[in-house]
Formats: sequence, C-alpha cells, structure tokens
Amino acid sequence: MYDAYFEYLKKFSSEPLTDDEKALIRLNVTPFRLRKRQYSLQAGDICRKYAFIVKGAMRMYFVDDKGIEHIVRLGIEDWWMGDRESFVNLTPSRYNIDALEPCDLLYMTLDNANELQKKVPAFHQMKNMLDERNQMANHRRITSAISSTAEKRYVEFVECYPELVNRFPQHVIASYLGVNKDTLSRVKRQHNLK
Repeated sequence: MYDAYFEYLKKFSSEPLTDDEKALIRLNVTPFRLRKRQYSLQAGDICRKYAFIVKGAMRMYFVDDKGIEHIVRLGIEDWWMGDRESFVNLTPSRYNIDALEPCDLLYMTLDNANELQKKVPAFHQMKNMLDERNQMANHRRITSAISSTAEKRYVEFVECYPELVNRFPQHVIASYLGVNKDTLSRVKRQHNLK
C-alpha cells in the first residue's frame, strides 16, 4: 500500500523521496482495511485519524433531524477522507464516514501529519497544494448550491469529477448535489445526460 502513496507524493515534488523519507512515512502511516459499509468515523466521535484512500470508495455525510442523509464528501483512490475540523480541533464530529466499497487505506494521526510536514518536503508541498484546492472546491460548491439549478449542478459535477459519475450510485450523487434521486433522473432524462 505504501508504494501507491509514494507514487501519489511524486505529483507534488520535483525531488524523489529519499529512503529515509520513505522509512519515516512507513513509521507514521498505518495501513488499514475497511469492509463495505464499515465506518471509519461515526457522528459524535473525534476524528483521530485521516485516511488516504489507496483503493475503494467512501462517503462523508450527516443525518438531519428528519433522518435524511446529506452527503458532503465523496472519495476514491488518491483522495483523502476525514473530518478536518474534528481532526484538527479534537472535537466531536457531526459526520459519519463509511466505505461504499471495500477500502484499503493509509491512516495518520495529527501528530503523524505534523511530523511528516516538518521532515518530508513532498508531504509539506502536498498539504499546501491540497489545502488550496480544497478551499477552491468548497467555494465552488457553496456557490453552486445557493445559485445553480439541479441541471447545472449535475453538469458541473460531471465536468469536475468525471471519474465519480459511474463509480457512485445515482442516489449518492443526488444527495451530494442536494437533490432527490427522482429530480436527478428527470434532469438526466430531459437533457440526455449520462
């Protein structure tokens, strides 16, 4: 599993990882497997580990007072999954995170992440770049949620995340977009969208 992560880190640095850096990563990152539908985090718990997805698909969601699930994040290979607010502040999470497919993960704690950020330049560069991308994606999603039609939200989703379209069931994508699955079906049918 570590080799997949080493390959991933290459995208963020022009310098290859040294053997010492690889050894440090192995000391600070723990392989873990989740079964389909198994939780990585449950609402009310503190997110003590952040996951790099080596293989599989996950979702992060909350359940409202009416018992309706609202998906706030989806993740597949080479994506990260965790509740950042709970992870950094060590506060109870409002979210559940579970596996939609069997998952191979690499977990790290906040202390592990801080250690790697100090001692592995590629990790530091990765974190900075992902923080920027995450902020832009969140702004784009908020703007879309408050100002776009269901059709436009779906089209933007397909353009931004084509790899997710066939990976997740339609009801999961509908929840992520903030529409019900019947609305999504109608939008796709009316506009001949895939």
